[in-house]
Amino acid sequence: MSPERFEELVSDALDQIPPQLTEAIDNVVVLVEDRNDEEPSLLGLYHGIALTERDSFYAGSLPDTITIYREAILDICTTDDEVIEEVAITVIHEIAHYFGIDDDRLHELGWG
Repeated sequence: MSPERFEELVSDALDQIPPQLTEAIDNVVVLVEDRNDEEPSLLGLYHGIALTERDSFYAGSLPDTITIYREAILDICTTDDEVIEEVAITVIHEIAHYFGIDDDRLHELGWG
């Protein structure tokens, strides 16, 4: 799958987030990279301060980042449909971290 098509899938996944949630997302950049250098099998990563943990010291901070790792996702998928599904799951998983939802709760909800 081309990098351009993969980025379209990430954009499509972001478009699936309900408007009331996207309105609450602020100061976040979504990136696509090939792999995480430290954990090559990592599918996605939220880096920042969760919305639930922000205080007055957060003002003026650089944007939080959500990185989706293209090659890691392609490694575990055998069809385009699997890639579409995994990209959506990964994007939602990382957005949930932005809202302060931890991995244990995400697994309970089926988004682990």
